[in-house]
Amino acid sequence: MRAVVITMHGGPEVLEVRDWPEPAGVEGTLVVEVTAAGVNYRDVYEREGAGLYDTPTPLVGGVEGAGLVREGAGDFSPGDRVAWWQAPGSYAELAAVDPAQAVPIPDGVTDEQAAAVLLQGMTAHYLCFDTYAVQPGDPVVVHAAAGGVGLLLTQMVHRLGGRVIATTSTTGKASLAREAGADEVLAYEDLPDRVRDLTEGEGVAAVFDGVGKATFDPSLASLRPRGMLVVYGYASGPPDPVPLPLLNEGSFFVTRPTLHHYVATREELLERAGTVFGWVADGSLSVRIGERYPLADARRAHEDLEGRRTTGKLLLLPRT
Repeated sequence: MRAVVITMHGGPEVLEVRDWPEPAGVEGTLVVEVTAAGVNYRDVYEREGAGLYDTPTPLVGGVEGAGLVREGAGDFSPGDRVAWWQAPGSYAELAAVDPAQAVPIPDGVTDEQAAAVLLQGMTAHYLCFDTYAVQPGDPVVVHAAAGGVGLLLTQMVHRLGGRVIATTSTTGKASLAREAGADEVLAYEDLPDRVRDLTEGEGVAAVFDGVGKATFDPSLASLRPRGMLVVYGYASGPPDPVPLPLLNEGSFFVTRPTLHHYVATREELLERAGTVFGWVADGSLSVRIGERYPLADARRAHEDLEGRRTTGKLLLLPRT
């Protein structure tokens, strides 16, 4: 089969499309024909060998995807459509998937939509329903609001009755954020002063920050007393260590959540995924696929993602 192989840790140039052994049918494991694989920032960390993602090379990239079951296991049979968010080696024509990590794709949701929304949709869901449970009228900042998580998170906060103050880097991205339900859209450099103006000096209840180092300080300065800074990603690198006395200024909360802890059981995974898929199926959650790439263009997909030239979700399509 063809797969995107990380031959050594480094930049996008280390991604190579080559022939790779097909996953062997192992009892209890699904073998799935991948129709769409999600491209995520965690894949960049894996390619770089950063932190927890320092996996020995060579390896096949990616963990998220959707497709058609070839060899069944667990509750799944050949021909079932499934999606997954945690199956190493998903940048390939075939993937081995733990059935405990797979979810059925319902009618009304395409494979591409499933691959585009599962990881980032569940992330957006836990961020605003659980990490900081947005209440009606709460002002919150959503950074990178035209990105994959940002567009979904903006829609969900709007659904909960929160007031979204979005940040974007271009006017085109600002338009997308407004279409998703953002009440205000700011440039990154406008924080925290414009946030204070928009909240009559009080600050926001929460900041949802997937950018990291570049936005950490202005995000913290945008909080109201007892506000929460939720750092869920490091697109610009990890923030510097935080001196605890700094939090005294407003009794602030800072947290770095991860999806693993919010889908810790099979029941929680199915419930969270089912809610997100249900909204996609009934049309109340819009999934923007910013770009589709063949496997041969995996390097370009990573370059576009890191260059902040994208909106919505990026997909690799192994069968094009």
